[in-house]
Amino acid sequence: MAEDLKTVLHEKLRQERTNLLSKLDGLDEYDLRRPLTPTGTNLLGLVKHLAGLEFAYLGSCLGRPTTVVLSWAEDGSIAQGADMWATAEQSSDYLIELYRQAGAHADRVIEELDLDAPGHVDWWADRDADTTLGFLLVRMVAETAHHAGHADIVREFIDGAAGTPADPLGDDPDFWRAFHDKITAAAEPFKP
Repeated sequence: MAEDLKTVLHEKLRQERTNLLSKLDGLDEYDLRRPLTPTGTNLLGLVKHLAGLEFAYLGSCLGRPTTVVLSWAEDGSIAQGADMWATAEQSSDYLIELYRQAGAHADRVIEELDLDAPGHVDWWADRDADTTLGFLLVRMVAETAHHAGHADIVREFIDGAAGTPADPLGDDPDFWRAFHDKITAAAEPFKP
């Protein structure tokens, strides 16, 4: 049963990685980088952030560090949000490849270890720092799905594309305009 759970979680992680990366398809460098929320959420920043999390949670926290050096982790700028946006020197190709490398590294670790394999997260509170692959895998699935959802909304702001490769929502602007108007009309009576 545990092996089946590991397989299911691993497949869900792979699926959410695909969903996230699909949001970058066909966009230029500007659209990949520009922040589209008041908090600066942008597509390449989501990819960069998740690459770091995969290298950490499904690598070094399980005693399987990578040889890849993340400059923003090494210099401490991650504490100021440096993992949430792409600098001019960081190309989209570099960050996407970094994310793929992180995923491949994590995949190897997941395949090699059992769900109850011990892990340790240095930056968590001492009482919670000791953990397992199973817990970290669940956390990484949740993180990736969470940020893939952000990417879906950001992409919708850019060009209206929505949904996932497995479940596209359609691209009929008249349908979506009417749907939007219907929801707006239902909200209007509650306007302060």
